[in-house]
Amino acid sequence: MGKGIIGMDAVQRTDNIRNAFRIGIMCLLSYLSVDVARNILGAVSPQMMEQGVATTEQIGSLSSFYFITYAVGQLINGGIGNRVKAKFMICGGLAAAGICLLLIPSLADTFSAVYIAYGMMGFFLSMIYGPMTRVVAENTVPAYTTRCTLGYTVSFFLGSPVGGLLAAIMSWQNVFVTGSILLFVMGGVCYIAFQRLEGRHIIRYDHQPVGKKSNGLKPLLKRGILLFAFISMLTGIMRTSVVFWMPTYLSQQLGFSPQRTALFFTIATFVMAANSFAAIFLYEWLFHRNMEQAMLVFFLVSALLFALMYQIKNPVLNAVFFILAVTASCCAATMLYSIYCPSLRDTGSVSFAAGFVDFASYVAAALSSMLFANAVSVIGWDGLIWIWFGLMAAGAVLILLYMLGMVRKDSLHSGQQVSAL
Repeated sequence: MGKGIIGMDAVQRTDNIRNAFRIGIMCLLSYLSVDVARNILGAVSPQMMEQGVATTEQIGSLSSFYFITYAVGQLINGGIGNRVKAKFMICGGLAAAGICLLLIPSLADTFSAVYIAYGMMGFFLSMIYGPMTRVVAENTVPAYTTRCTLGYTVSFFLGSPVGGLLAAIMSWQNVFVTGSILLFVMGGVCYIAFQRLEGRHIIRYDHQPVGKKSNGLKPLLKRGILLFAFISMLTGIMRTSVVFWMPTYLSQQLGFSPQRTALFFTIATFVMAANSFAAIFLYEWLFHRNMEQAMLVFFLVSALLFALMYQIKNPVLNAVFFILAVTASCCAATMLYSIYCPSLRDTGSVSFAAGFVDFASYVAAALSSMLFANAVSVIGWDGLIWIWFGLMAAGAVLILLYMLGMVRKDSLHSGQQVSAL
């Protein structure tokens, strides 16, 4: 009898691992297509400017406009994702974004139309994250939920080199077309995958019945959603805006050649892509699944490395400190997206919470990117380094206050929630 129970447990565990793997692969592939599409503009902008299709100012404003529409879309679609089946949100968003991307080359002569198409693409791509996080949180055993969400942060940094590779071998028009095909294909693949997984009851919506109202904001407020949204703003500035300006810093401040800048930025991209695995490993084995302790250390390490950047001017060491400082902040972001958001499954508002947190991240990234461009000419790169140091120090202070009881005791401590994983 005992052996039979043990055997059943082993089979159930194998099924849980297999199901989490299937959902995790779907997350990785769908998000990789999103991040490739998101990085296409940056990859092809040199070609577009060289051919007189767009100016530097137009490319910059187009990028900022995307951040805004994507952020607003996260807020709206995150809420919708609590009530609508994820397959309709995700697959529809990928296909609609593919149409927008496909139209851009034919609209290039009327750049105002490009703004509309690119902005709509940002809105449609925002239909993916919240609903996908809901699927992961509600359909995987907590022990494997974290692994499934790793695909988000990995694909976030892999999208840039993939986009760069496409731009290196194709014309800018064909890069947009290829990106649109990728979105169409992934939309179709995800729909088929959802159909199969739903048919086998691997993906279900029992936890929060579709069409019914979620439990509202009160449970999220008790879990510190506003605090963690602000932390998302800090990490969003690092992983989006600061990373965007990294090549400029390497060339202008450190005097790297274009080839050396490209090499270091490529290395940085892959190091930051690996941060998710490092963050989860440290979270489990060093911090014993205590999310707050992990985030506190990651913020402190990032702040220390930015301080070392100011003190040590050797170009290579300075660049290494820069890469590691941003990577440490990305580790804090991994705690936010892979641990905190999925831990909210019992609130019935995972999709909204994930969308709201990502909304805060991209709003901060859009605003800071414009401010950093002006700040360099006013306070210089050294001054900007101290601003980055201050942002990471602020993150550490906020987490420390949270650990000391900033949130009421009747709230569910996120560290307690994830410790059961």
